[in-house]
Amino acid sequence: MSALSAQVEAILFSSNRPLKVRELQQATDSGRDEVEHALDELRLVLDDRGVMLMRHHDELHLATRPEHAAAVRRALRPEASGKLSPAAYETLAIVAYNQPVPRSRIEEVRGVNCESVLTNLELRDLIAEVGRGSGPGQPKLYGTTMRFLQVLGLESLDHLPAPGSGA
Repeated sequence: MSALSAQVEAILFSSNRPLKVRELQQATDSGRDEVEHALDELRLVLDDRGVMLMRHHDELHLATRPEHAAAVRRALRPEASGKLSPAAYETLAIVAYNQPVPRSRIEEVRGVNCESVLTNLELRDLIAEVGRGSGPGQPKLYGTTMRFLQVLGLESLDHLPAPGSGA
């Protein structure tokens, strides 16, 4: 593993929040291509380890692999955050597969008002406003967050199961 990859690993390990590629560039005094190469190298090194490199757009974070999450939970005994309702899971899936997506489209798919469910998902930091639509009133556009990837144990949105796969 290169020195830059080791630096990036140490920075991500020490951070209590996801970091942007730009922040890693500044911290290591490196160019974007160099940092991207170091991230690719780090991802390979971590392949068979207990942690993984998660990426959501331009944000990066080191996190526990899902297969080890139960043991970590038992060891750290975090407070229970409460389960999501079926409506919340359905809404979250619509956002994940259609992002960026306005509330009107989510409600069209679900057939019901989704305002309270969207508010709940935003409060849990599973979705966030990612922009504004070009239509009347410039509606909020929703997308998933890094927390969404953490909760689902996904390295990136590319790892979402194919719609209808039942996975």
